[in-house]
Amino acid sequence: MQKNTSTLLQTYLQYQGSPFSDPGFSAPELQLSSLPSAAVSFKTWHALEDGERLSYAKGAFLALTQHLQLVGDDQIDLNPGNPILLAQLGAARLRAQGLLSNMAAIMTALGLPVPPEEDTLGSVPFGASAFERKCRGYIVTREYGHWTDRAVRDLALLKAKYPV
Repeated sequence: MQKNTSTLLQTYLQYQGSPFSDPGFSAPELQLSSLPSAAVSFKTWHALEDGERLSYAKGAFLALTQHLQLVGDDQIDLNPGNPILLAQLGAARLRAQGLLSNMAAIMTALGLPVPPEEDTLGSVPFGASAFERKCRGYIVTREYGHWTDRAVRDLALLKAKYPV
Protein backbone atom coordinates (compact mmCIF):
# COMPACT_ATOMS: atom_id res chain seq x y z
CA MET A 1 0.00 0.00 0.00
CA GLN A 2 2.83 2.40 0.81
CA LYS A 3 4.44 1.78 -2.59
CA ASN A 4 1.16 2.76 -4.25
CA THR A 5 1.18 6.14 -2.50
CA SER A 6 4.64 6.98 -3.82
CA THR A 7 3.66 5.87 -7.31
CA LEU A 8 0.49 7.98 -7.15
CA LEU A 9 2.39 11.11 -6.13
CA GLN A 10 4.99 10.64 -8.89
CA THR A 11 2.32 9.94 -11.52
CA TYR A 12 0.32 12.94 -10.37
CA LEU A 13 3.31 15.28 -10.59
CA GLN A 14 4.33 13.89 -13.99
CA TYR A 15 1.00 14.86 -15.58
CA GLN A 16 0.64 18.37 -14.11
CA GLY A 17 3.40 20.05 -16.13
CA SER A 18 5.99 22.50 -14.86
CA PRO A 19 6.76 23.31 -12.06
CA PHE A 20 5.16 20.12 -10.68
CA SER A 21 6.90 17.80 -13.13
CA ASP A 22 10.30 19.46 -12.67
CA PRO A 23 12.94 17.18 -11.10
CA GLY A 24 13.02 17.47 -7.32
CA PHE A 25 9.75 19.42 -7.06
CA SER A 26 8.62 19.75 -3.46
CA ALA A 27 6.50 22.32 -1.67
CA PRO A 28 6.05 21.17 1.94
CA GLU A 29 4.78 24.60 2.96
CA LEU A 30 1.58 24.15 0.93
CA GLN A 31 -1.36 23.01 3.09
CA LEU A 32 -5.14 22.82 2.87
CA SER A 33 -7.20 23.98 5.83
CA SER A 34 -9.76 21.24 5.11
CA LEU A 35 -7.18 18.43 5.24
CA PRO A 36 -5.38 17.46 8.46
CA SER A 37 -1.62 17.51 8.06
CA ALA A 38 0.32 14.40 8.99
CA ALA A 39 3.24 16.61 10.03
CA VAL A 40 3.10 15.88 13.76
CA SER A 41 6.28 15.08 15.62
CA PHE A 42 6.93 11.47 16.53
CA LYS A 43 7.09 12.36 20.22
CA THR A 44 3.73 14.16 20.17
CA TRP A 45 2.04 11.41 18.12
CA HIS A 46 3.48 8.63 20.26
CA ALA A 47 2.31 10.36 23.47
CA LEU A 48 -1.32 10.14 22.33
CA GLU A 49 -3.54 7.33 23.59
CA ASP A 50 -4.48 4.61 21.10
CA GLY A 51 -8.02 5.98 20.81
CA GLU A 52 -6.80 9.50 20.11
CA ARG A 53 -4.43 8.33 17.38
CA LEU A 54 -7.16 6.21 15.80
CA SER A 55 -9.61 9.10 15.98
CA TYR A 56 -7.18 11.54 14.33
CA ALA A 57 -6.27 9.01 11.65
CA LYS A 58 -9.92 8.17 11.01
CA GLY A 59 -10.67 11.88 10.59
CA ALA A 60 -7.74 12.24 8.21
CA PHE A 61 -8.84 9.30 6.06
CA LEU A 62 -12.41 10.60 5.98
CA ALA A 63 -11.06 13.91 4.68
CA LEU A 64 -8.75 12.11 2.26
CA THR A 65 -11.57 10.08 0.70
CA GLN A 66 -13.49 13.28 0.03
CA HIS A 67 -10.44 15.17 -1.21
CA LEU A 68 -9.32 12.30 -3.46
CA GLN A 69 -12.77 12.37 -5.09
CA LEU A 70 -12.40 16.12 -5.64
CA VAL A 71 -8.89 15.70 -7.11
CA GLY A 72 -10.20 12.97 -9.41
CA ASP A 73 -12.98 15.28 -10.58
CA ASP A 74 -10.41 18.05 -11.14
CA GLN A 75 -8.21 15.72 -13.17
CA ILE A 76 -11.10 14.66 -15.40
CA ASP A 77 -11.16 18.31 -16.45
CA LEU A 78 -7.40 19.00 -16.37
CA ASN A 79 -6.13 15.70 -17.84
CA PRO A 80 -9.12 14.02 -19.50
CA GLY A 81 -6.98 11.75 -21.66
CA ASN A 82 -5.09 10.20 -18.79
CA PRO A 83 -6.78 6.99 -17.65
CA ILE A 84 -3.68 5.89 -15.69
CA LEU A 85 -3.79 8.85 -13.30
CA LEU A 86 -7.58 8.68 -12.98
CA ALA A 87 -7.41 4.95 -12.18
CA GLN A 88 -4.68 5.51 -9.57
CA LEU A 89 -6.70 8.29 -7.92
CA GLY A 90 -9.80 6.06 -7.87
CA ALA A 91 -7.84 3.17 -6.37
CA ALA A 92 -6.34 5.48 -3.73
CA ARG A 93 -9.81 6.69 -2.77
CA LEU A 94 -10.99 3.09 -2.39
CA ARG A 95 -7.95 2.21 -0.25
CA ALA A 96 -8.55 5.27 1.93
CA GLN A 97 -12.20 4.21 2.35
CA GLY A 98 -11.03 0.73 3.30
CA LEU A 99 -8.65 2.10 5.93
CA LEU A 100 -11.42 4.35 7.22
CA SER A 101 -13.74 1.35 7.64
CA ASN A 102 -11.01 -0.73 9.27
CA MET A 103 -10.24 2.02 11.76
CA ALA A 104 -13.91 2.33 12.69
CA ALA A 105 -14.09 -1.45 13.20
CA ILE A 106 -10.94 -1.41 15.36
CA MET A 107 -12.32 1.45 17.45
CA THR A 108 -15.57 -0.47 17.96
CA ALA A 109 -13.68 -3.65 18.88
CA LEU A 110 -11.65 -1.70 21.46
CA GLY A 111 -14.81 -0.15 22.92
CA LEU A 112 -13.83 3.33 21.75
CA PRO A 113 -16.36 5.90 20.52
CA VAL A 114 -16.39 6.21 16.74
CA PRO A 115 -16.64 9.85 15.66
CA PRO A 116 -19.47 10.52 13.20
CA GLU A 117 -18.61 11.12 9.57
CA GLU A 118 -18.94 14.67 8.36
CA ASP A 119 -18.43 16.78 5.28
CA THR A 120 -14.79 17.85 5.53
CA LEU A 121 -14.72 19.81 2.28
CA GLY A 122 -17.39 22.36 3.06
CA SER A 123 -17.90 24.65 0.11
CA VAL A 124 -15.26 24.04 -2.51
CA PRO A 125 -14.23 27.04 -4.63
CA PHE A 126 -15.48 25.89 -8.02
CA GLY A 127 -13.86 28.88 -9.71
CA ALA A 128 -10.40 27.72 -8.67
CA SER A 129 -7.80 28.18 -11.38
CA ALA A 130 -6.08 25.22 -13.02
CA PHE A 131 -2.92 26.01 -11.04
CA GLU A 132 -4.84 26.10 -7.75
CA ARG A 133 -6.49 22.76 -8.54
CA LYS A 134 -3.08 21.26 -9.41
CA CYS A 135 -1.69 22.56 -6.09
CA ARG A 136 -4.68 21.09 -4.26
CA GLY A 137 -4.10 17.73 -5.93
CA TYR A 138 -0.41 17.81 -5.05
CA ILE A 139 -1.19 18.47 -1.39
CA VAL A 140 -3.83 15.72 -1.27
CA THR A 141 -1.62 13.07 -2.92
CA ARG A 142 1.33 14.05 -0.72
CA GLU A 143 -0.70 13.94 2.51
CA TYR A 144 -2.32 10.67 1.45
CA GLY A 145 1.18 9.16 1.36
CA HIS A 146 2.15 10.60 4.75
CA TRP A 147 -1.08 9.48 6.42
CA THR A 148 -0.82 6.01 4.89
CA ASP A 149 2.73 5.61 6.23
CA ARG A 150 1.54 6.71 9.67
CA ALA A 151 -1.52 4.41 9.60
CA VAL A 152 0.53 1.36 8.58
CA ARG A 153 2.92 1.99 11.50
CA ASP A 154 0.09 2.59 13.96
CA LEU A 155 -1.87 -0.48 12.91
CA ALA A 156 1.25 -2.62 13.28
CA LEU A 157 1.74 -1.27 16.83
CA LEU A 158 -1.91 -1.95 17.67
CA LYS A 159 -1.63 -5.48 16.29
CA ALA A 160 1.37 -6.14 18.54
CA LYS A 161 -0.34 -4.54 21.55
CA TYR A 162 -3.70 -6.30 21.13
CA PRO A 163 -2.95 -9.73 19.65
CA VAL A 164 -5.98 -11.62 18.42
